[in-house]
Amino acid sequence: MKTIHVNASTRYDILIGSGLLASAGEYIKNAVGTCTVVIVSDDNVYPIYGDSLKHELESSGFKVLEYVFPHGEKSKNLSVYGDLLEFMCENRVTRKDAIAALGGGVTGDLAGFAAATYQRGIRFVQIPTTLLAAVDSSVGGKTAVDLKSGKNQAGAFHQPSLVICDTDTLKTLPEDEFSCGCAEVIKYAVLGDEAFFERLMEKDIHDQIEDVIATCVSMKRDIVEEDEFDTGKRMLLNLGHTFGHAAEACAGFGILHGQGVAMGMTAMARSAHAAGFCDEATVEKITAILKKYKLPTEIPYRLEDMVNAAFSDKKMAGSTMRIIVPERIGKCSIMSIPAEELRVWMERGGIK
Repeated sequence: MKTIHVNASTRYDILIGSGLLASAGEYIKNAVGTCTVVIVSDDNVYPIYGDSLKHELESSGFKVLEYVFPHGEKSKNLSVYGDLLEFMCENRVTRKDAIAALGGGVTGDLAGFAAATYQRGIRFVQIPTTLLAAVDSSVGGKTAVDLKSGKNQAGAFHQPSLVICDTDTLKTLPEDEFSCGCAEVIKYAVLGDEAFFERLMEKDIHDQIEDVIATCVSMKRDIVEEDEFDTGKRMLLNLGHTFGHAAEACAGFGILHGQGVAMGMTAMARSAHAAGFCDEATVEKITAILKKYKLPTEIPYRLEDMVNAAFSDKKMAGSTMRIIVPERIGKCSIMSIPAEELRVWMERGGIK
């Protein structure tokens, strides 16, 4: 097992290894003490891991409640969020109790936002069961739900008390879900580690999963400790997300988040090359590694629709928008552009 310490506004550990769910009760008790724990999970994940987690928690002295919601991004909304809050009220959950988010990024975001706002904040534990959640969304304290105008428009910063990443849970992931997580892994390599990028090209992520997760989590930990509330360096983690979130919206959230990020990274790399910020070799490398992990590299949605969707993104700041521009593998920069230039950047990225 690997343990990574995070020193943010809440100090906590990220545990990475095989078979950790079997000892989840002990780990959670050490982090939050004995209390009532609400397991929040979706109807795909709970039938696989929910009962065993509940038994483990009860064996460790916890009272356990379960809240299971329909899987998918469309459940990350105010209605499900409100229903979860009402469920906790009806079951007399108190400020001394905790939530355990068992699942992927949607579950972690929804459960985390509920934890951030229920009775002005209760503790929660992240138990990611997808690669994307393990390497990215379970760490750093960003919680949110979607509004009709866009993704993650209502949210809060609320750090977990513990993250338990049992790598065995990734074995039950569908192939497209695993590839979705690979997009976020590749993002970290493009952002800040050329040697890591080359390692991902040479050796499949499946064959180095614990090291890959630890590398990504350590990179994010360093960024979060420097910029917890996303006003500076942490914005780099949005590489591929400006175009990617717009693609997700244009698809009616019918594509996976990692697929949108992959599309967005490729389009931004093409646009950066056209504007003279990176060379063609960088674009080719990013495209090649995304294809290696069976991720899309073209955005099939109309330019006009993409522009409209991007204008609803929370990266807008007045009349400007922040974009993350790759300069080479291992180095990216944050750039503010006038909002009206976004269309040009998209066109240069091959969006028609």
